[in-house]
Amino acid sequence: MMDYMETTDEFLARHASDVVEAVHKAAATEILPRFRRLAEDEVDQKSGPHDLVTDADRLAEKFLTEALVALLPGSVVVGEEAVHADPATYEAIQGDAPVWIVDPVDGTRQFVHGDPGFCTLVALAHRGVLLASWTYAPVLDQLATAVRGQGAFLGGERLLAGPPAPGRDLVVATSHPDYTTDEQKRALLGLRTDGIAPRPCGSAGLEYLAVARGALDATVFSWEAAWDHAAGLLLVEEAGGAHLTLTGEPFRVTGGNALPFTAARDAATARRVHELLRAAG
Repeated sequence: MMDYMETTDEFLARHASDVVEAVHKAAATEILPRFRRLAEDEVDQKSGPHDLVTDADRLAEKFLTEALVALLPGSVVVGEEAVHADPATYEAIQGDAPVWIVDPVDGTRQFVHGDPGFCTLVALAHRGVLLASWTYAPVLDQLATAVRGQGAFLGGERLLAGPPAPGRDLVVATSHPDYTTDEQKRALLGLRTDGIAPRPCGSAGLEYLAVARGALDATVFSWEAAWDHAAGLLLVEEAGGAHLTLTGEPFRVTGGNALPFTAARDAATARRVHELLRAAG
C-alpha cells in the first residue's frame, strides 16, 4: 500500500479486529449513551434544518480519529465534522498517505429523532483506491465489512447481492430533493417510469448495505462527500454490485464526479438506472 510501512494485507490481517473494536467503542461510549437522550444544546444545524450535528457526531469522530491513526501511524483522517470545521482537511483524500474516511453518525437526522436507522462508517483508502470498509449500525446490531478482493460480509456471512428477480419493479432509493440542483432534479425524473419504484433515501450507509444484501436494487445520490459513500461503495462492489456516475464512469472518492450517480446490486441494474438518469438529464 505504501513504501514506508506494512502492506495493506499485512495491516488488515493484524488490525482488522482492532478497527472493529474502535468502532464498537466509539458507539458504546459516545453514541449510544446519547441515543434518545439528547439535550437541546447537544444538537446544532450546519447548512440547514436537514443538516444536523450532535455532540455524539463530534465526540465519536474525535475518538475514532485518535484510535485509527494510532493503529496505522502515518495515516490521516478525513471526517465529516473535521471537514465542516476546516474544509481544507478534505484535500488529504487526494494525498499520498493512507486515509481513513469517517462518518461518525451517518443518518444524524434519524439519530436525533430516535430512529435506529443510523450507522457509523469507516473506510480505508490509499491514493483514491478503497481498500477496506466497516459499516456498523449499533441499535440494529449489524456490522458489515469489506476488504478489496476478499468479499463483503454481514455478521460473518458472505454478501452476494445477485440480480433482481425478473418481472418486478426495481426499487431505487433516491436523494432528498433538498440536496439536489435543478439539473439533478431533471435527471431524477427519469426514474418516474414504468418498471422503477423510487423511494426516499434514509441513511446512506444502510442503503448501501441494503443493496449489498440484495434487499434494495439501487441507490441514486446527488452529492459526493466521501464519508457518505466510501464504505458503502466498497461493500456493494465486493458483494458483486456496480456504480456509475452520470457520464458512465465509476464513482471516484477523490471527487470530480458527474452527478447524480447510482450504485446497484449488479452491473445490468446500474446500467439501466444510469441510462434513465442520463436520458432525462
